[in-house]
Amino acid sequence: MSGPLPDSVLGIGWRREICGVIAELDGLGFAEVIAESLPVRRRSLGESRVEVPAELAALKERGIAVVPHGVSLSLGGAEAVDERRIAHLAACAAALGAPLVSEHVAFVRAGGVEAGHLLPVPRSRAALDVLARNISRTQDGLGVPLAVENIAALFDWPDDEYAESEFLAELVERTGVYLLLDIANVYANARNRSRDPLDELLRLPTDRVAYCHVAGGHESDGRYHDTHTDPVPAEVLALVSAFTERHPVPLILERDGHYPPAAELLDELDAIAAAARRPSLTARARTVGP
Repeated sequence: MSGPLPDSVLGIGWRREICGVIAELDGLGFAEVIAESLPVRRRSLGESRVEVPAELAALKERGIAVVPHGVSLSLGGAEAVDERRIAHLAACAAALGAPLVSEHVAFVRAGGVEAGHLLPVPRSRAALDVLARNISRTQDGLGVPLAVENIAALFDWPDDEYAESEFLAELVERTGVYLLLDIANVYANARNRSRDPLDELLRLPTDRVAYCHVAGGHESDGRYHDTHTDPVPAEVLALVSAFTERHPVPLILERDGHYPPAAELLDELDAIAAAARRPSLTARARTVGP
C-alpha cells in the first residue's frame, strides 16, 4: 500500500440513482461521493453537521472506504479558497471516516461569478503559485490527505509555460499533494491534440497517484468529449490495462447521469476489472432482480 488507499482495489462513484446496485457489489474496494451532495443540517446554537445517507453509511459500516470528492473549491482561482468550503470538505471527511479528500486542478469562479463548470488553469508560473498557495491552505484545514485531479480541457491558454506533466510534477513537488489521475481525461486531452495518450500518462508523477478515475465519453464535431454519461470506450480500457500493468493503482468508475440498466453498469465494471487484471465485483449483484 503506497498511498491512502490499498493498491489494486476497484471502486465506483456513489450516486443515489445507482445506490441499490452498488450495495450488492461484492469485494468493492472503495467508493467516492460528491462532497457537495452531502446535506448539512443546522442544529441549535449555530452548530451544523454533515448528514450521510443511510445507503452510503451502510457501505462505511461494511468497512468500505468512502472518499469525498469536491467540485466547487476552485483551487485554481485567483481568490483565496473559501474557508467555509474547506470546512465542509473536512466535515465530510470526518463524517465518513475518509482516508483522503479529492478536488480538481481547476477554477470554477472569478470575481464572484460562478462558471458552473470546471475550467482549465493556465499552466504558467503565476498560476502554479496560486494553486500551490490554495492547496496548502486546503491541506492545513482538512486533517486528511488531499488529492487533486487533472481535468479534460478543449483548449489551452496562450500563456502556458509548462506541459501538463511538468506542471503537475512541480505542483506535487511544491505541496506534497497526491494526484487523482483521471485516465479518461488524459485520453481526451491527448486525442484532441493528436498526442499519444499512453506517453502522456507515463510522463505524469505516477509515484504520487492516490487513485484513478475511469469514465466514458463520445466524439462530436471531430472532438472527443469527456461526458461521464457514455460507456467507457475500448481505447480508455486499453490505457487502463497498459497503465495498471506498470502501476497497480486503485481505480474507480465514474458515471454521472443517463445511468444505464443495471446489467450494463455491471458489464462496465467487469470490463475495467478485466482490463486491470482484477477480480470481478459483480457476481452477487447479477443474482439480484431489478
